[in-house]
Amino acid sequence: MEDRARPMMRAARLHGIRDVRLERLPRPVPGPGLVLLRVECVGICGSDVHYYLEGGIGSQVIADPLILGHEFTARVETPGPSAGSLRSGQLVAVDPAISCGTCEQCKEGHPNLCPDVRFCGCPPVDGALAEYVLMPPQNLFPLPKAIGAAEGALLEPLGVAIHAVDLAHVKPGQTVAVLGAGPIGLMIAAVARAAGAAVVYMTEPLADRRQFALSYVADSVFDPGGGDVAAWILDLTRGRGVDVALEAAGAAETPQQCADAVRYGGKVIVAGIPHDDAMTMKASVLRRKGLTIKLVRRMKHTYPQAIRMVASGMVDIAPLARPVFPLEQVVEAIEAASAYRAGVLRAVVRVSD
Repeated sequence: MEDRARPMMRAARLHGIRDVRLERLPRPVPGPGLVLLRVECVGICGSDVHYYLEGGIGSQVIADPLILGHEFTARVETPGPSAGSLRSGQLVAVDPAISCGTCEQCKEGHPNLCPDVRFCGCPPVDGALAEYVLMPPQNLFPLPKAIGAAEGALLEPLGVAIHAVDLAHVKPGQTVAVLGAGPIGLMIAAVARAAGAAVVYMTEPLADRRQFALSYVADSVFDPGGGDVAAWILDLTRGRGVDVALEAAGAAETPQQCADAVRYGGKVIVAGIPHDDAMTMKASVLRRKGLTIKLVRRMKHTYPQAIRMVASGMVDIAPLARPVFPLEQVVEAIEAASAYRAGVLRAVVRVSD
């Protein structure tokens, strides 16, 4: 039943597996230290798809109706006294992770590892597939005119890509392999190229994504369904292997493919989320080759860097924000993303009219 005493808003809530409903809910009321935002655009992330198809990711399980979405841009509706220089109507990118700021990890500069983080669209915290949300001002990053609302929604996954490449310490002249040419993989490849990677190899089972990757950033792209990934990379590198292999597919076999394809003393960075919450790699290979293995946990303070890279043209993420759906078609947007439909890279939902 609607609360007629409060303004209402539309929101897309996940009630169970493949059960998203567009509902009318009371508009949130800003309290101390919070800014009321009118949501503009929301990217449909792989984690949203996991919640939609499976009802959870590992221990994060949907127990109550949840508003999905954490990649988003919004306009400042009500700045409030704690908003600093933020102006009403200003377009901002939003960091969805609200870390505690006081734990050991936060104090050491690792807010992505905060055990008490509250993350938009991750149970039990509602996300951004709603007309209005509340966020602390420190999570809001004003966007220059060069970055639009749909493109700006992809700054969050770009931040993840930046963090992945930072973990790899990609150096000018190095060779890089990225397994998976979805949005995260493509952004990782683009950031690695911007960091100076001399050669970028990619793998991808979907033909339209292979074609896009070649035109976007990759030097060569391989269909993993057509042969041995590691053998392909070793052949291209004359048996040496790449300096860094970054896993962005979330498939059961890709972490081991990375280990097999990287050089002795190389690095493997795992960014993908496996469907069964399990990852297998041969200890003998890791030990014999002396590999460094790192896993990507969201991102650190990467929004300013991501904004600079896009605004300067160093990385172009606009072609990845496609297609764009209205909020009324939110289920179609999630289904398109979950089915890997041709032409879909990062489906975006435009919430505001």
